[in-house]
Amino acid sequence: MAQPTTPPVTELAQAVLAGERKALARAISLVENRTAEGRELMRTLYPKTGAAKIFGFTGPPGAGKSTLIGALIKERRAAGRRVAVLSVDPSSPFSHGAVLGDRIRLVDHFLDPGVFIRSMANRGALGGLAEGALEATLLLDAAGYEEVFLETVGVGQAEVDIIDHADTVVLVLMPGSGDSIQALKAGVMEIPDLIVVNKADHPLTDTLVREIKGVLALGEERRQDGWSVPVVRTIAQTGEGVVELAALLEEHHRHIEQEGLLRARRRRNLRNEVLALATARLRRRLERRLSAEQALADLLEEVVERRLDPATAAELLLAEGQGGDGVAL
Repeated sequence: MAQPTTPPVTELAQAVLAGERKALARAISLVENRTAEGRELMRTLYPKTGAAKIFGFTGPPGAGKSTLIGALIKERRAAGRRVAVLSVDPSSPFSHGAVLGDRIRLVDHFLDPGVFIRSMANRGALGGLAEGALEATLLLDAAGYEEVFLETVGVGQAEVDIIDHADTVVLVLMPGSGDSIQALKAGVMEIPDLIVVNKADHPLTDTLVREIKGVLALGEERRQDGWSVPVVRTIAQTGEGVVELAALLEEHHRHIEQEGLLRARRRRNLRNEVLALATARLRRRLERRLSAEQALADLLEEVVERRLDPATAAELLLAEGQGGDGVAL
C-alpha cells in the first residue's frame, strides 16, 4: 500500500493554523519522529504560539487522570472552549510506540470537532514526557486550541518533567494507594499548583486529605508565587467536583497572569526545553560516533575491562569532541 505523501511545509503550516485535524495529526507525527520537515514546521509556526493555556496532569498510575480529563473536557466544551489533550504513554519496548493508549478512556469525545486527542510515546523518558512533548503542545496551540491538557505517563516520583511544560500543574492522587503515600514525598509534592484527590468516595479520603495538607503546610514557606495550593475532592466517574476544579484552574491561570508569573514560567520552560533538546541531540551524536569510530569503541572497552573509570572516559570523550579530530559532537 502506497504511503501518503507529505504536503509542502508551507501548505501544512497553513492547514494547521486553519485548525485542520488531519494536518495537525501529520504535523505532530513529523515532530515526534524528529524529521527535517518537523523542524522546519516548528520554525514556521512557533511565532503563532503563546495563546493556549497549558494544564499539566501528573500522578501515580490508576489515580484516574484520563477519566478526570474526560470529565473536564465535557465541562470546558459546555463553556464553548476548544480543547486538546496530549496523553504521554509508556513506550513499547519493540515499536517504541505508545502502549497504554489512554485515548480509549476519552472515547466519548472522539467525534467532537472542538476536541483533539493524541497519544505520544515517552520513548523511555524517565521524567514522564517525550522529547517532543512541548513541541507537540505548541502545535496544538498554533492550531487554535484554547486549552491543552497534558497528561504524563504514571511513573511516580520521577514524574517531574511536567513542571517544564505546563502553566498550571495538577497532581492527581487517590486514597488507599501506596503510590499516593509515596507521592507525598518532597520530589513530587513541591511541583503542583493544585492537588486533586480523585475517587473521593473511598473511606480513606479524609485521611489522605489530612496528610496532604500536613505536607503542604511544611512547604508553604518555600513557595514564592503567593499561591496557596488547594486540595480538591473529585469523583471523575460521576463528575463530582469537576466544576470546582475547572474554576480553580481558571483562578490559578488568572493569578499567575496578574502577578507577572506566567511569562516567567514560560521563559523557564522554554529555557529547559532548549537545554533538553540540545542534550538529547548531543547524546544521539555521541552514540553514533561510538558505534562508528574504532577509537571510541576502544575507549569504551577500557571501561568494560576496568582499566579506565567511567568519569575519566566521559572527560576524554568530551575532549575528543571539542578538539582532537575536529569533529563537533
